Amino acid sequence: MPLTSSAFALPEHLAPKSDPALIADDERHFAAIARSLEESVADLDARLDAARRAPGRAYQEALDRDQEVHRLTARLRTLRRFSLDLCLGHVVRTDGEAIYIGRLGLTDRDGHRLLVDWRSPAAEPFFAATHAHPLGLASRRRYRWTAGRVTDYWDEVFAADGIERHGNAALDDQSAFIATLGSSRSPRMRDVLSTIQADQDAIIRASSRGALVVDGGPGTGKTVVALHRAAYLLYADPRLGERRGGVLFVGPHRPYLAYVADVLPSLGEEGVQTCTLRDLVPEGASAPAETDPRVVHLKSSARMVRAVEPAVRLYEEAPTAGMEVETAYADVWLGADDWAEAFAAADPGTPHNEARDDIWEALVAILIDKVDLGEDVTEDQFRRALRQNRDLVDAFDRAWTVVDPYDLVADLWSVPAYLRRCAPWLDPDEVRLLQRADPQAWTLSDLPLLDAARQRLGDPEASRKRRQREAALTAQAEEMSHVVDHLIATDDSEMHVMSMLRVDDLKSALVDESAVAPTDPDLLAGPFAHVVVDEAQELTDAEWQMLLVRCPSRSLTIVGDRAQARHGFAESWRERLARIGLDHVNHASLTVNYRTPEEVMAEAEPVIRAAIPDANVPTSVRSSGLPVRHGNAADLDTIVADWVDAHPDGIGCVIGAPAYPGSDRVRSLTPELSKGLEFDLVVLVDPESFGEDVEGAVDRYVAMTRATQQLVILTS
Repeated sequence: MPLTSSAFALPEHLAPKSDPALIADDERHFAAIARSLEESVADLDARLDAARRAPGRAYQEALDRDQEVHRLTARLRTLRRFSLDLCLGHVVRTDGEAIYIGRLGLTDRDGHRLLVDWRSPAAEPFFAATHAHPLGLASRRRYRWTAGRVTDYWDEVFAADGIERHGNAALDDQSAFIATLGSSRSPRMRDVLSTIQADQDAIIRASSRGALVVDGGPGTGKTVVALHRAAYLLYADPRLGERRGGVLFVGPHRPYLAYVADVLPSLGEEGVQTCTLRDLVPEGASAPAETDPRVVHLKSSARMVRAVEPAVRLYEEAPTAGMEVETAYADVWLGADDWAEAFAAADPGTPHNEARDDIWEALVAILIDKVDLGEDVTEDQFRRALRQNRDLVDAFDRAWTVVDPYDLVADLWSVPAYLRRCAPWLDPDEVRLLQRADPQAWTLSDLPLLDAARQRLGDPEASRKRRQREAALTAQAEEMSHVVDHLIATDDSEMHVMSMLRVDDLKSALVDESAVAPTDPDLLAGPFAHVVVDEAQELTDAEWQMLLVRCPSRSLTIVGDRAQARHGFAESWRERLARIGLDHVNHASLTVNYRTPEEVMAEAEPVIRAAIPDANVPTSVRSSGLPVRHGNAADLDTIVADWVDAHPDGIGCVIGAPAYPGSDRVRSLTPELSKGLEFDLVVLVDPESFGEDVEGAVDRYVAMTRATQQLVILTS
């Protein structure tokens, strides 16, 4: 709707900021944005309706239409989700030009740019300018929006004469960024786009070539950087568009993904696939942790994952002896060289089970080339005869066997000789240790091997599904042929136009392949053009293989903190990544803690330093004024109830008390599942029970630094 009232709804104590001299230019610009938004929504509605009504087509035309519908729907959803609050703020350049920054770009019907997309080069100074490096800016204004209206704004002036030369400014002792840090949390991550800091923005906009490690302690904005970088790269890097693989975002656990679920859609990006490592394998949802640390150690190595390849190769051995293939039409010799030639026909990288059809076709082609069928026998007849030859089919099945990925991994844990052959570096005791009574009682440590087997083998039902699809298309073509026969037979027009349906191109066009449902794609199977992984310090070498196989470009954003690695992280990032096969690695550090009050960090720092003396402990930029409280665990219920009564907004979390039931305002989590989250109140119960080793210290450190306002530590 057109803007009929002020876009500003400043509270009474900010009345001076309502001065028309300060906001009149914004009011006029917001009115233009409101008009353009109404026009854009109407236009998108019409285009989306037209796209949906477009006749269905096959092949690329159907894909193009579906992608256009998706693109229009995503943009329309973003425009309806926001309104004027698409605008984050504006900058005034030293030449006097005002540039308004938006979540999306917006242009009016006359071609005037009303908003520049936050990811565009023109918007970069809004985030990156500092007083030391103003990047051509005279001033910057950031807005705080509530229910679609501006409830506060902050100005920064970079040029010495900025106020006089470029209009009035509402200068505050507190910046927009610092002001937002103290606001109450909610179950979803707050919108922080307008307050991205210069150090974070530099990482967000860094090149996608190679691997970029973003190392930072608690509260430094690693997750903010990771999410906004995913959105930025999709916009700015032409190598990462949907048709070129897209982006995969990997988080540490499901509560984390729920917490950040709104961020990418709020940035206009809905095509990013998000998951945890568990999600990459169907068995991941229910797999428990491995109980024996010795087994965990063996299965966590990349070398163990590589045992899958020789295991598969045992099912890809071409026969070394020839055979006579007898049919009703001709007998033909199939030699060892012929087998080897057929086995080489599959394209490299084709999954084992899916390569069977290609190899069979190559084998049949070799046999057809060896015989003179004459005029009375067609190639199709001879092909059917070969398919019915039991000896040939059995020989082929033995040489290139259909293998179920789960059976393959289970055989490693139940057949010692098979494991010794595929993993010859294991000693006899280690081979015995990896054997188990129920070989398919999958644990978390099995997931990398299951994933490698699924990637290498492919669907064991691939051939059957392909034949079903081909049969369905053939049946559809025959049915359409009967329809065409009827149309031609009943055509009484002078030009006999229906006879044109016999033209081969038109006949094939009548068969709608999109009507035959394809196999549902595994949306997480990849390959992806770029992978972002948060809390990456926790990944084992074996788990890294699950990501690298999905990212052949080796373009990754790796976000983590060595001091938050529950199982230790003694080496450098470069050493760890080189070991798993990543050589082109850049490194960026975040050292400012924007989230955790200095009162909390003063108590948390000694905890982690005792276990990891060189931990990258960030410096807090703010104080909550609330000292860390200590008390008795018996008072847990009272402490939580008092806090809820005194704080109508915000959320809390109890960590370390599994029996605590939690509520819509106060969650109950383990230290591990609290990683990556933040809460106004954190109540830590019996932290010493977490353990005395590095894992215990890390769990205590992580749990303590989730607090943005108040930390309470209770002991029994």
